[in-house]
Amino acid sequence: MPATFTTILAEHIRRTCDRPCAEAVDGEPLQRGHIYVAPGDFHLLVEMGAAGPILRRSKNPPENFCRPAVDPMLRSLAQTFGARVLAVILTGMGQDGLKGCQTLTNAGGTVIAQDEASSVVWGMPGAVAMAGVCTAVLPIDQIASAIQRHALRSAA
Repeated sequence: MPATFTTILAEHIRRTCDRPCAEAVDGEPLQRGHIYVAPGDFHLLVEMGAAGPILRRSKNPPENFCRPAVDPMLRSLAQTFGARVLAVILTGMGQDGLKGCQTLTNAGGTVIAQDEASSVVWGMPGAVAMAGVCTAVLPIDQIASAIQRHALRSAA
């Protein structure tokens, strides 16, 4: 994703969701209720800092032919938060996210994949679904309620 696209994407998400959303800034503390977009040409990682989790931007080599890629982010989330992570893999080309989801589920995390019928491109969610590493494969219109149910169970 090019830098100009990720800037526009973050603004679109902010307006659509009415939540704070911006491109991630290196070293920024991870804040509850905020949405972070990986800046173009940077992987987005999360690591534990002295005062809590922080965001890291990485220029490590591309994975799955892209930077940013989902796999490095999911690996960092699995390492930082383990079983507390819920990942949702939505429509997208290729298999980016598969290895990260495998790491995440091995750490006890949960994965939901978008179903083929509601996906524009079923590459990414299809790879996760076919590998059997997701808890559920759902149509796009059922994913928000699944996230809410998961969050309520986790809070209990």
